[in-house]
Amino acid sequence: MDSTSLSPAVSQTLAGKVAIVSGSNSGIGLAIARELANRGASVVVNYPFPSLTAEATEVAASLPTPSIAVLADISTVEGPQALVDAAVAKFHRVDILVNNAALAVNLPLEEQTLEHWDTLVNLNGRGTFLLTKTVLPHLPKAGGGRIVNICSVSSRSPPPGQTIYAGTKGMVDSFTRCWAKELPPKYGCTVNAVSPGPTATEGFLAAGEDAMRVLQPTIEATPAGKRMGKPEEVAYAVAFLCEERSRWVNGTHMFVNGGLFVD
Repeated sequence: MDSTSLSPAVSQTLAGKVAIVSGSNSGIGLAIARELANRGASVVVNYPFPSLTAEATEVAASLPTPSIAVLADISTVEGPQALVDAAVAKFHRVDILVNNAALAVNLPLEEQTLEHWDTLVNLNGRGTFLLTKTVLPHLPKAGGGRIVNICSVSSRSPPPGQTIYAGTKGMVDSFTRCWAKELPPKYGCTVNAVSPGPTATEGFLAAGEDAMRVLQPTIEATPAGKRMGKPEEVAYAVAFLCEERSRWVNGTHMFVNGGLFVD
């Protein structure tokens, strides 16, 4: 079958689904939101600060499905509950959860502080824990729910300077392994992880020339191509794991980094 014979309806493989994507007003999260919406899912676009309201609202309005933008700081105790409550109030269900919201700190160990610890652990670790717990009662009773954790190549092969960040992503890696065994029998869902490598997001590209100079040897060593990944390449992998046809994929840690790390 050639591409010209495919109708638009064929691509709507997630039609009728509702997806929460934490931290989805920009970067990889935004690319995931767009990919899921392009496949027919309604998306709950999440952003952490009131100053981003206009930007996030515009993102939600630009999606091809009925979608909303929700202010909720996932690093707080209340944020995950507020996000899920808003999703359920609007759509009455949640089929897909993508735990994407995260922050990184790249500093020598001697310069990493307790404030850095609290910031990263509360968002990357506790936020993923709380948001997942809060979503569980709202997954479809008949099964078919999807949980995808955005992890990092740093969870398995961290570079110097990422003590806390790599540790929190190691938590997410372990969450995925545990939940993939524990949750499907209870909730009929699957649980998987996707690990990007260096990805050309707005934040990464704004890191400055010095940071890019440090990163360049890593880029040069990437087997599939001497470049950074694209957000949409990560989003495609996430969307695959959300498909009905991926129902037998559970407990997988998918590395989307051009072979930079091979498990």
